[in-house]
Amino acid sequence: MEKLRLRNRQGFTLVELALVLVIVGLLITGVLKGEALIQNAKVKKVVNQKESISAAFYTFYDRYGMYPGDENITNAPTGDTHENTAAPNGQINGNEQYWLFEDLVLSGIINGSYNGTSDLPSNAFGGTITILWANHYTLNDNWATFTNIAYDAAEMIDRKYDDGVYNTGSIRANQAYTNTAAKQLWWRM
Repeated sequence: MEKLRLRNRQGFTLVELALVLVIVGLLITGVLKGEALIQNAKVKKVVNQKESISAAFYTFYDRYGMYPGDENITNAPTGDTHENTAAPNGQINGNEQYWLFEDLVLSGIINGSYNGTSDLPSNAFGGTITILWANHYTLNDNWATFTNIAYDAAEMIDRKYDDGVYNTGSIRANQAYTNTAAKQLWWRM
């Protein structure tokens, strides 16, 4: 009777187990490839955002002879309500980072709605984008700052468009790329 019971017992064959493992492997590979595609799309979007902001920044300069946010021309662009009482110095400081995007919208160079006091555009990784005069590793300039960039994406951008070193070149980060925390990515204007 015991022999009969063992013979009737059903289980998976090695072929069936192998097939299940192959299917699970394909699913895992598909998910990982999908995550890589999403990451690459975000990286490309950040690069495009920087290029668009740079183009808008310099288009404004060509039109008005001063940087957006740093200008002190009355009612220029039309509808401009902030008062920059200082002479333009080419440095985006303080509230000028907010006025900059308001000026770009009012001049019709970019679309959006910026109130000139607190609104900043968002980047592809969910952080903000701003332009500020700063010293990053002994280099003073106006820098486009992208916050909350994944460490591997920041390194990928730096490697592809600059020198790949976090504290040199025209693309810099607030920390070495070996640290897995999200980065601030500074891109020289």
